[in-house]
Amino acid sequence: MPIWGEIQNEINALAKSDPNAFDKVRRKYLFALNERRGRAIILYATRFTQGFRPGIQPDMTSITDEDLQGLMTVMHGLQEPALDLIIHSPGGSLEAAEGLVKYLRSKFHDDICVIVPQLALSAATMIACSANSIMMGKHSFLGPVDPQFILQSEQGPRQVTAQNVEDQFKQAQKDCANPAKMGAWLPMLKGYGPDLLQKCRHASKLSESLVREWLERYMFKNQPDRKKKAKRIAHWLASHKAFGTHGRHLGREDLR
Repeated sequence: MPIWGEIQNEINALAKSDPNAFDKVRRKYLFALNERRGRAIILYATRFTQGFRPGIQPDMTSITDEDLQGLMTVMHGLQEPALDLIIHSPGGSLEAAEGLVKYLRSKFHDDICVIVPQLALSAATMIACSANSIMMGKHSFLGPVDPQFILQSEQGPRQVTAQNVEDQFKQAQKDCANPAKMGAWLPMLKGYGPDLLQKCRHASKLSESLVREWLERYMFKNQPDRKKKAKRIAHWLASHKAFGTHGRHLGREDLR
């Protein structure tokens, strides 16, 4: 398999005579993988590593419920019993990720391999944990699965981590016992809304429980200690305090 620079040169050379060069080269390598592996292949990717562009909201590169329609379209007519799912995603809605996993497993009951060419973070890591196996290179990374939310602020939409919100509320409760400190907290807490704390708690619990359930049911299904192993790994992946940042990159040695 060529490196990315060589693939880019191949696309550029073909583009001189073919406006569909990118799609043709992409299909060429997907077909090559299919011939080598003998499995159905779905490519699920966004261009999130290029950063947010003017007019493009964060949810446009995130996993959302709309993606289920695209998944239904590409799965229509597939006959192979096993699937290679190539993921390049920053994550997104954990509810949408759960829906995608349920739909994938309704078709491919026994064997799904997730291939991570670069990054599958957050909810995309959750999807990877629903596979029977994960294929990664030295340059590939998963990430923590503690959930995030997109909140509207005076500066525009921003992503916040559920466990950070919980920690901030705890700190606010402690500080606001002193009336002199309350004034500093009121502007920050006013933007959170009345139900955000409970929403964060429930989302954190759901994220960890889904990863635990999927690991136990699929990846570790034939291992005698599957319950204990799945619980330990799910708790580790869901712990914001273990990593310090939601965007932490976890390589294959960390994951082993």
